[in-house]
Amino acid sequence: MQNAIGALNKNADAYLLKPVDVEKLLNTVKEQLQAQENERKFSEQKVAEFIETRVKELSTGHI
Repeated sequence: MQNAIGALNKNADAYLLKPVDVEKLLNTVKEQLQAQENERKFSEQKVAEFIETRVKELSTGHI
C-alpha cells in the first residue's frame, strides 16, 4: 500500500495491485487514453481561441 501512496504522490495517473486483473488493467488504460485525448482537445481549443482572439485584435488595431 505504501508503494501506491508513493506512486500517486509522484503524480502517477493510476496504480494497479498484483496480481493484476486484466479487465481492470484494460479499463485503466482506456480511461487514461480517454483522459489524455480530452486534455489534447481542450488544449487545442484553447490555442484556437487564443489565435482567434489575437487575429481579431490585430485586424481591428486593438493590440
